Amino acid sequence: MALVSALAVGIGGGLGAVSRYAVGTVVGRRGLDTLLVNAGGSFLFGVVLSAELGSTAALALGVGFCGAFTTFSSFAVETVRFAEEEPAVALANAVGTLVVALLAVIAGGAVGSLAG
Repeated sequence: MALVSALAVGIGGGLGAVSRYAVGTVVGRRGLDTLLVNAGGSFLFGVVLSAELGSTAALALGVGFCGAFTTFSSFAVETVRFAEEEPAVALANAVGTLVVALLAVIAGGAVGSLAG
């Protein structure tokens, strides 16, 4: 079972990383792409946590896909870069991303509860 779980996380993670790259390519604007993937990934993670999925599917989607799709490191680097140029933008980015991600996971949880 451990091998199946590891493969599920790996496959989900690979798909999440490719999806993250695709969003960045399509949006093309650093900062906005990170906000979008963090909000979308938080929403999906909320759905995954509250829906009644099997453990393998939950690992593939939650830990794998959402873990690779969302990006704390890009968020942190972008916030520091914003702070170097415009501190108010950095503050808005930091607070705004946190609020949006928290609201997204709550909304995702509500949707997942309906599905489950």
